[in-house]
Amino acid sequence: PPQGGRKHPHQDFIQINTTNILFICGGAFDGLERIIEHRIGHKQIGFGSEIHSNRTKETTKILKQLQPMDLLKYGLIPEFVGRLPIGVTLDYLDEADIIRILTEPKNAFVKQYQKFFALDDVQLVFEPAALTAIAKKALQRGTGARGLKSIIEDILLNSMFEVPSRPEVKRCVITEKSVNFSTEPEMYSEEELEEIAPEQTA
Repeated sequence: PPQGGRKHPHQDFIQINTTNILFICGGAFDGLERIIEHRIGHKQIGFGSEIHSNRTKETTKILKQLQPMDLLKYGLIPEFVGRLPIGVTLDYLDEADIIRILTEPKNAFVKQYQKFFALDDVQLVFEPAALTAIAKKALQRGTGARGLKSIIEDILLNSMFEVPSRPEVKRCVITEKSVNFSTEPEMYSEEELEEIAPEQTA
């Protein structure tokens, strides 16, 4: 119903032709790998040990052996599973994938923050080592791409408030130390950039 739910239980239903609609049902399905492991007789390491919830190559191999019966044992009703003819698993993100997510999409986080700093005529630069450190931190936290925004916000929080009050700043550089040791990003004025330029070309 258009305004259904508990507040409007008697609303009329609207029928929709689903012929040309593709339904994609996704989720983490935490613990599904243990059901598959039990079915295929995969041996666990040690007594009573469980597969670690972190994304590993071992769990990826196990999840790729998914069968409809595994979803039934997981708790999905047969009527629902029967309407999902194709089941696929996604590979876990690695360090290179995280860096690509940070930099390549049209609305990548790096590009968003660079545009934000550009409003104050400041060039925001992420050193390659800093991008690698951010990716590693996201993987260590187990948050993957979801945690990238909070990591970058932690790094740039003070700078975002400081830069507007410092008109002499023309470049803000995020280094590996900024990521791993919470040191403030390096700020450069136009004069300092002119001094650095000859050193880089020498």
